[in-house]
Parts: sequence; C-alpha cells; structure tokens
Amino acid sequence: MNDSTNYCVASLKTVTAHITCLAVHRNLLYAASLNLINVFDLISHYSHIDAFNQSSTSGFVKSITFTNSKVFTAHQDRKIRVWLITPSKRHRLLSSLPTVTDRLRRCIVPRNYVTVRRHKTRLWIQHCDTVSGLAVNQRFMYSVSWDRSFKVWDLLSYRCLESVKAHEDAINAVAVNGDGTVYTASADGSIKIWRREGEAKRHKLVSTTGRRKSTVNALALDGGGGAGLFSGGCDGEICRWECGKNGVVKMETLRGHGGAILCLIHVAGLLASASADLTVRIWRRERESSGDGGYCCRAVLEGHEKPVKSLVAFSDGEGDSNGVVTLFSGSLDGEIRVWRV
Repeated sequence: MNDSTNYCVASLKTVTAHITCLAVHRNLLYAASLNLINVFDLISHYSHIDAFNQSSTSGFVKSITFTNSKVFTAHQDRKIRVWLITPSKRHRLLSSLPTVTDRLRRCIVPRNYVTVRRHKTRLWIQHCDTVSGLAVNQRFMYSVSWDRSFKVWDLLSYRCLESVKAHEDAINAVAVNGDGTVYTASADGSIKIWRREGEAKRHKLVSTTGRRKSTVNALALDGGGGAGLFSGGCDGEICRWECGKNGVVKMETLRGHGGAILCLIHVAGLLASASADLTVRIWRRERESSGDGGYCCRAVLEGHEKPVKSLVAFSDGEGDSNGVVTLFSGSLDGEIRVWRV
C-alpha cells in the first residue's frame, strides 16, 4: 500500500465545529460536535438525517458506543445518556446513568457515599468529573472518567455494579476485549489491565505498564482476539504492547507524528492514528521470513486544518487485510473527511 492508493472521497461539515468523537453503527455515522450529535446515513450518500442532544448543559460529548438499538453517550457533565434508535432512525432519550431509581435505592445508606473533595461527598455510582470514555462487552458497559475511576454497568438493568479507583490522575481511554479484560489509560502515564476472575464480583489489577513521562491519550486493541495493544500519548509516540502471563511487554515504538496522539483504531490489519499535528497516519505490520515484523507507516493523510480528534473505520472485505477500508477522520475544525485506504 502506498500513498497513491489512499484518497479522500467525501468531506462532511457539521453546523458547529469541534468534532469530539465519531462512531459507526448500523450504516449510520455519528459525529459529536460540542454537545450536539449529528447522524449521517452511509447508504444514502452521507445525508444528514438527525441531530440529537440539543441541551448545551451536557457539555462536550466525549464517547459513543452501542448495543443493538441503544446508543450510549458520555458527557462532560459527568453523566452517561441512553438513547433509543427508532425505526425512522431518530433518537429518543431513554435514561441517564446512574438512573433515578439506582440513586434512590442507594442514597439512604451512608456507606454508599464517598468523599470526592474536601467537605463534599457523592454516591459511589456517580462519576464526579467528565466521563471520558465508554466500552461495551457482552452485557456490560465500562465507563472511565477524569475522576480517576472506572465503573461497570449492567446493560439490562442500567445499574452500576462496581466502581474502581484505578489511577492517580484522569483516565483518558478504555478498551475491553472478548474475554472481559479491561484496559485503562491515564494522564498519570500508565496503562493498567483489569480482570474479574471466575465468579468474582470485583475487578482486580493484573498488570500495569508502569508510568511513562507522557500522558496516555488513546488505546486500541489489535482486533484479532490476541493480546496486542496500542497506546498513544502526548509525546507523539505510539507503543505496541503484548500482554501475556509475564505481564505487559513493550514490543516497539512507532514514531512519525509531530504532535500528540489523540486517537487510535485498528481495523482489517491496519492501525490508524490521529494527531494534533493535523494528520492521520496509516500503519501496517511488515512480514518477515523469520516471523512477524514491526509496523511501518504506509501513508500520511493530510487536509485537516486543526487537530484530528477522532477516527472510525470499517472494512469492505472479509478477514484481516482484505478489501478496502473506509476511514472517517473528525477534526476540531468541524470537518469529517472520508478516506478509502
């Protein structure tokens, strides 16, 4: 793959600038711009079909994830909102997490309160700062926050099942793999790996990368069901990790960006990275006769006028490295670019 095979096929604009996150579900593209979530139909030539969460009091939308006909959004106002996708592809608010019922059943018991700052307490089921990321696995959702914790939610009852004080600084990203292993990345420079063994009700720390000098902003799993993990930070470097019985081992460092890494995704054998340097880089693993090689940058996608904050992609082929990947990049300039790579 070389630069000539990568090209921008479309450019979308939102009414307001500052794209904070992108997501794709059921042939719909979701683009959060400030508080507003715009929806584009991928089948009908990217036509704009809906916009929801008009309330400016929610602050920026930081993350979007899905289960079937439900959309979950993470917000700067410390809440998680649940939306229903209607048959007409509109979006209706169902609930906010934690739910009123969950709060009421816990508020009368003093031990359900935790101290969040001097002379101020809050129920342990509530985040007390921006909810920065969401990840879904089977019937559970995981939320991370700048309050340094991650929480586990039951997707059937919407109840908060667990809260873990995970880091010493804000948590910026979360990922979960098929076996329920949870990865959290923080401004404290560390990545931590959590697992709930057997019938245990609590997640336990099973490994950590230790602290790096740079804030970790983004995580991506290799998508192949293995133990590969990528992280990106404010130093502009991407680290590839392997997670095994002996802990987390750094396999290589990918360099090339001239600014902080703001987003990472892995799809169809490709790693895509978005940066404050206004570019998106496409990386592919090189194969060697002696075994698997490292990742090399195969393309630099340019054209955005401000930092690229979010990426989402899907493959037109079956299996790893087959077919064409459609990649969407969202920038703080309010533009979404559609690439074929």
